[in-house]
Amino acid sequence: MNFINQSIVMLASAEGSEEGSGSILETLGVHWTKLFAQVILFLIVFLVLRKFAFGPVRQILDERKARIAEGEENLKKIAKDLEDAEVKKGEVISEANSKAELLIGEARESAEVLAEKKREEATKEASAIVAKAHEAGALEQEQLRAELKRDVGRLIIDTTTKVTGKILNDDDQAKINEETSSQVSL
Repeated sequence: MNFINQSIVMLASAEGSEEGSGSILETLGVHWTKLFAQVILFLIVFLVLRKFAFGPVRQILDERKARIAEGEENLKKIAKDLEDAEVKKGEVISEANSKAELLIGEARESAEVLAEKKREEATKEASAIVAKAHEAGALEQEQLRAELKRDVGRLIIDTTTKVTGKILNDDDQAKINEETSSQVSL
């Protein structure tokens, strides 16, 4: 506050003097030659900074902004592709499951029809032939089960290969066959 009062007093005394307006600027410490030199230096520094600092920095920022925008666009595309893949995977799995259920149902029906035919034939024959027919029917039924297990195993392997897109090696196929044969029973 004291500085402001002194400045006002100096301005008032400068106005009252006979030297004129040039003395007010000199009283404030402004010299035209120094002011002109400082303006020129400021312009030179500004132009140098503009060319070598502001321009490259702005270019780097613009490039980074473009990369960020491109990354966000790629992220959206990847998310959409992932959604599409999930939907397609669900459709493939549903289709494979329905086909597998249909095949299993048909195999069971075939086995039941075949077993029923064998039973009818066995009742028509003599008791000795009945025992022999029962043995043959049981053996054949066991073979059908084994064949069914192999077919279901192959179907599961094919389905797994199609769903996962991986070609199963012999160890993977053997493991799936073992699991399938332990789970499938007629």
